[in-house]
Amino acid sequence: MLRTTLIRLGSVVFIGAIALAARLTGFDLLMFPELGALSNDIIKRPYGKWASAPVMLVLTPLVTAIVGVWITNHMAFGVAAIVLDVAIALGVIEAIRSPIAPAISAGLLPLVLDVHSWWYPPAITAGTASLALISIVRRRFHPKTPVPSIRDKVDNVMEKAASNPLWLLPFLFVLVGLAFLAQHNGWRLLLFPPIVVIGFEMFAHPLVCPWAVRPWHLPLACTLGALAGVGAVSLLGPGLGAVVSMMMGILILRVIDLHAPPVLAIGLLPTIMTRPTYSFVVLVLASTMILTISFRLWQVVCLHWMRRPT
Repeated sequence: MLRTTLIRLGSVVFIGAIALAARLTGFDLLMFPELGALSNDIIKRPYGKWASAPVMLVLTPLVTAIVGVWITNHMAFGVAAIVLDVAIALGVIEAIRSPIAPAISAGLLPLVLDVHSWWYPPAITAGTASLALISIVRRRFHPKTPVPSIRDKVDNVMEKAASNPLWLLPFLFVLVGLAFLAQHNGWRLLLFPPIVVIGFEMFAHPLVCPWAVRPWHLPLACTLGALAGVGAVSLLGPGLGAVVSMMMGILILRVIDLHAPPVLAIGLLPTIMTRPTYSFVVLVLASTMILTISFRLWQVVCLHWMRRPT
């Protein structure tokens, strides 16, 4: 029981260590929000798809982050820059067969938060490399169980499941729509980076994605995660706020009974925002509702596709 509790708290301790390092160095970019999602899954599941690919865990976000900074430095924020950024990230993931979908967020974050510093790629690599080391140590001292967990089985199904080859069309439609709306003054965070990771997993695997069975729980979880993040940072500052936000995110997912790691990344986003306000919560709600409605329509299409006589 104690060991299980310590493992569950492992990701909170990890985020606390990253937050402390960011505060001591004065380098906020060390707090890459997707570290919340990655650490929570890797520490709990040493044989999960992310923990089983330590090299890709370091390499994929590094490459997409470099691309993201380059695009931010050479293109204005808009539909063209966003689509190019996401397209290259998806291309990188496909080309090197990487399971690290949060790398999409690593590429989009500089564009959305206007990060121009070339220190950003090595900063997030510090966190992912630490996680990769943790995953290797955890696997060495944690023998593989003969019966895989439910989440491991879902991962296996997702990796082997054949995606509808047309999934890119509705995904691109939603991405362009959100990108167009995000160009309006004050709406940029409508396209908060984890939303693209969420959308990628949903549209590519509409029938086996962990939150596909209960998609209407997603906007609730994401909105509560954003609310917890903004509230924690506003009251406690980015350091302690990151720890509290991570704890609240884990609690929210547990109460709602939803396995959606990107929710933890949403809660950590306010820690690296210049002046996080509760308008971020409203934008998260609007964005996730648009995504969920679009996804439900795509699910109906996929179910109809499967029921067609062969």
